[in-house]
Amino acid sequence: MMKLNDGFLSSMREAMTLLRNNGPVEATKAIKRALCGDKNAADDAEALKTTAETQRQTQAQKPASTQPQMQAQMRVQTQVQQHLDRFTEAMAAVADLAPAPAPTPIRPDVPERGNFTTHTFSNAAGQRQYKLYIPDTNPGGPLPLIVMLHGCTQDADDFAAGTQMNALAERHPCIVAYPIQPQKANMSKCWNWFTPADQHRDKGEPSLIAGITREVMAHHNVDPARVYVAGLSAGGAMADIMIRCYPDIYAAAGVHSGLPYGSAHDLPSALAAMKGGRRMAQALAQTKPQSVYTPTRPLIVFHGDADTTVNLSNALQLVEGYDEKVATGSATPPAEPNQRACAVKWLTSSEGYDAELWVIHGAPHAWSGGSASGSYTDPKGPDASAEMMRFFLAHPMR
Repeated sequence: MMKLNDGFLSSMREAMTLLRNNGPVEATKAIKRALCGDKNAADDAEALKTTAETQRQTQAQKPASTQPQMQAQMRVQTQVQQHLDRFTEAMAAVADLAPAPAPTPIRPDVPERGNFTTHTFSNAAGQRQYKLYIPDTNPGGPLPLIVMLHGCTQDADDFAAGTQMNALAERHPCIVAYPIQPQKANMSKCWNWFTPADQHRDKGEPSLIAGITREVMAHHNVDPARVYVAGLSAGGAMADIMIRCYPDIYAAAGVHSGLPYGSAHDLPSALAAMKGGRRMAQALAQTKPQSVYTPTRPLIVFHGDADTTVNLSNALQLVEGYDEKVATGSATPPAEPNQRACAVKWLTSSEGYDAELWVIHGAPHAWSGGSASGSYTDPKGPDASAEMMRFFLAHPMR
């Protein structure tokens, strides 16, 4: 097995640190320097062109016994270079560099009679603000709670406007919480789903999100059997972390355009996972494949088959393990001429937990059926918010 040299690995770690502290532009420069074999070199595109020739000359001068290792090293660097070429596009789910659409004023789609307030939660892992929607409509008795995790560059107001989950909370009375990832935690306000410190129970960002959930449950009339978590992109990846780490809190999860738990452990593996799923990330890192996950809670997944930011293979991997019973079909044909069609799979695990996989044809990296008043929405798609609400309410904790 080929082993990467320490300098190259050190440069990748430097890129991860720069991504979190200085933003994606500086992280890109660090990766380029690593590929050029010069950690302190300027960001010189011409250097990238000459690196391959230099490496070929060096290889020719090496003893024959070392050439296989050199060739393996160059193959890995070539793979990383390929991901770097698409770095700007790919970072939409890690550190969103995609040209942002012109800001759209958030219109008051959510009924004003509800109460949408800002709160702060703190624990040993840090501090996060969150917004909380309490519906005016209340038939009496404990209400469900849905925890919504926004994507990169978004915040609670933007995500609420785009998903219209607060409006649904009036029609199907429930409380909705929106934890907010600040820029100081990630320059593009992404949840850090790809760092080991933020992938475990009672650690890092999962502990903060779980703490917010518990705080809302303690201060409001929440039904503990009907607490759910959902997210988009980086938020979707974090939602899968939450359902796996806290099955005692969340009864079900919704993942839109996200990635499965454990699909990445640093920046290079995150980029690989986004482009080709967990198996590509493992191939790049030369790690053993993970065993198939045994589901412990229901899951609903949405993903566009034209998503160029997070590959569709991630959606397929999210529902691995829900394969005891499988039924397929198509959603109701679009009522409007330009509405997107989709294929749906209804799955059940060996333990009896349900899953649904919605693949939306022609859909990009955006919340399906969302409102144009929020960012990263696709109004042409089926209503992911309504379908998630239906799925959640049909699956209380058991």
